[in-house]
Amino acid sequence: MKKTGVLNAELSKLIASLGHGDMLVIGDAGLPVPPQVPCIDLAVSLGVPTLQQVLEAVLDEVCLEKITLAEETETHSQALWRFTDDYARMNSLSLNKISHEQLKQLSQDARAVVRTGDNTPYTNIILHSGVPF
Repeated sequence: MKKTGVLNAELSKLIASLGHGDMLVIGDAGLPVPPQVPCIDLAVSLGVPTLQQVLEAVLDEVCLEKITLAEETETHSQALWRFTDDYARMNSLSLNKISHEQLKQLSQDARAVVRTGDNTPYTNIILHSGVPF
């Protein structure tokens, strides 16, 4: 058994299999998951786990080249916006802003959507995998 990092077997396997440019969506409880995109459902109840809790665990294990957030996140989910903006700056990543509708469209090409129990509106993020070299 793993003793550190992401313990969810399905999520851990997905992270290990990401290639350059692959997209991983982490979404709130209400984000629609496109039928063709696998969903790793971590939601236990409303608010559990939060998107930020899942995001922090994933960020410890994945190499990124950029992050995409909905423009609406800046006003409706300010804590996620600040956390992500700080993370992007500290790690020299670009932070892309698109509309929530565009984020839902882009999620159709994701490797997977991770569903959290977060119930804060517009609490969704797309992580774009990079390479560590």
